[in-house]
Amino acid sequence: MDASSDEGVVTEEVVVPQRVERRAAEPWDAQSVDSTDGSAQNRLLIKGGRVVNDDMMQDADVYIEDGIIKQVGTNLHTPGGTRVVEAKGHLVMPGGIDTHTHMQLPFMGTFAVDDFYTGTRAALAGGTTMIMDFAIPQKGESLVEAYHRWRSWADPKVCCDYALHVGVTWWCDKVGKEMEELTEEHGINSFKMFMAYKDTWQLDDHDLLESFKQCKEIGALAQVHAENGDIIKENTAKLLDMGITGPEGHELSRPEEVEAEATNRACVLANQVGCPLYVVHVMSKSAADVVSNKRRQGHIVFGEPIAASLGTDGTHYYHKCWRHAAAHVMGPPLRPDCETPKYLMDLLANGDLQTTGTDNCTFSASQKALGKDDFTKIPNGVNGVEDRMSVIWEKGVVSGKIDPCKFVAVTSTNAAKIFNIYPKKGRIAVGSDADIVVWNPHATRTISAKTHYQAVDFNIFEGMEVHGIADYVICHGRVVVEEGNVRAVSGMGKFVPTPSHSPYVYGRVQERDIANAPKKVDRAPYDGPVIQLNNQGLTQAVESSIIPTNQEFYTRGPTRCGGLNLHDSSFHVSGQLVALTNTQNSHCI
Repeated sequence: MDASSDEGVVTEEVVVPQRVERRAAEPWDAQSVDSTDGSAQNRLLIKGGRVVNDDMMQDADVYIEDGIIKQVGTNLHTPGGTRVVEAKGHLVMPGGIDTHTHMQLPFMGTFAVDDFYTGTRAALAGGTTMIMDFAIPQKGESLVEAYHRWRSWADPKVCCDYALHVGVTWWCDKVGKEMEELTEEHGINSFKMFMAYKDTWQLDDHDLLESFKQCKEIGALAQVHAENGDIIKENTAKLLDMGITGPEGHELSRPEEVEAEATNRACVLANQVGCPLYVVHVMSKSAADVVSNKRRQGHIVFGEPIAASLGTDGTHYYHKCWRHAAAHVMGPPLRPDCETPKYLMDLLANGDLQTTGTDNCTFSASQKALGKDDFTKIPNGVNGVEDRMSVIWEKGVVSGKIDPCKFVAVTSTNAAKIFNIYPKKGRIAVGSDADIVVWNPHATRTISAKTHYQAVDFNIFEGMEVHGIADYVICHGRVVVEEGNVRAVSGMGKFVPTPSHSPYVYGRVQERDIANAPKKVDRAPYDGPVIQLNNQGLTQAVESSIIPTNQEFYTRGPTRCGGLNLHDSSFHVSGQLVALTNTQNSHCI
């Protein structure tokens, strides 16, 4: 049956919530995964669950072979030796796609503590089977070289599939050519421009326009980190002069309107050149409103709130414990308005915002302490890749704001469509990749740094009780998470190319350009008098055709200082006025 027949309600009997206490992370090796025989590795049947896609739900079994979904339905015929995962009372959903991570990012003098192994292992633990990370070159550095460097870091370590966005941190013709090369030869269809981090990554409006034009030319999606870096720099200097050096200074230097202004400016610039735009980490009500309003005006723009902005708020910056406050420092900052998470979830529910990432970029307490005396030196970043799915389920589904189909859309399917990997990813259907989560909506757990799999020593969702956990996670057709145990192997994940010209993004661009193209007005040519300018382009003289032929004008030369000769006048008995030169309109002092 489809979702419309039962309004997304699971038909299984009510089960008393079951608490799951996740144990602390521990090493796992390849032998643990390969302990089953070959047939069990290649063939898997998920039986008795309710399959949830973004547009429908149905009671169905899912048969997987060689990492691909082969059958979806009931009473399936499967070969002998097939491993069976019982999913009665559970939801069977596409694996999550985290659109925004920064694993082992070199930033502010240090490296993010979660690398591509610990980060993707934690992602799997929470039900995310693919991440999208960022290769960010330094100013003046080759984009292609940055791409290859990130590939060299990620390929040996990733436990799940991943894709890359590439940052544009400077502009010249070479950058445009490298963007084209990355799109055509390396499977990159999105480029991120920074409107913040002045003097390092920030682009001015001219360079933003050039980047947007090139994105459109090559069929890529332009992304922006939307904050006004010039205002941030000005505010920062004022706060430090006032002696405000703690983590609260980070939020005070980047108020909500600074994010909203940059979001609006990015939307206007992109729209002027007809380039689709994707606003990463939407953190505030006002920035979200800009995205919402621009979409209603016909702009092609997408908005991405993150687990942090949906699950917590910026009141933590004013906590008395410096370590606690600093652990929440990220850019743009969390907002002190405690209603912001609910507001952003509402916009996700109604489609004004489309995807969810985490901006996962983790730094330990000792790394954050680089800014113990100056908030500008606190490395920006928080966790989220492991807890995103549970936080959104709790704040969205459990609160009644979204149904399971919408949950699948905002955690997986919309991302797959936008970045042009659908239905390979983001759907449970014949032919799709077997990246699947068997979701237990009845179990609960309490989020804590003591039990999470990430390497970071703090969790911004500490103490939050969430309903809904990933009992089983299947990646490439293999069970990699089973009842809280993660069996992940370095290098098991693969790089996923993202083709250009995503139909979901570019499907209406050509027609929109035609419809909105400026149109010439056909009219009779002007045949009246035309004034003439002198060689400085300053003097206006009435064309002789409108001056009576029997009239002559005598004009004295300018005075010695070049001013008005008072013997002259612009008045004539005919009623016509003769325009004076700029020189004549001035006077000697």
